[in-house]
Amino acid sequence: MLTVRARVRNGRLVVDEPTDLPEGTEVELATSEDEPWDLTAEQRAELKARLASSDPATLVPAADVFARLRAG
Repeated sequence: MLTVRARVRNGRLVVDEPTDLPEGTEVELATSEDEPWDLTAEQRAELKARLASSDPATLVPAADVFARLRAG
């Protein structure tokens, strides 16, 4: 998955850096404010420890988890 930063200027999204996307490529945008990343220091430490002890082959991208949760 490609991640690109953009900012709103005069009601338009302006990408902060050039991309290699072909002209006319359609993209789906989501604000980062919708994601529940407000973790306490203790929660971050626990998450970091669990990720470090996980088998990378079994990890699932967070975007996939959120999509499944939203789908019900």
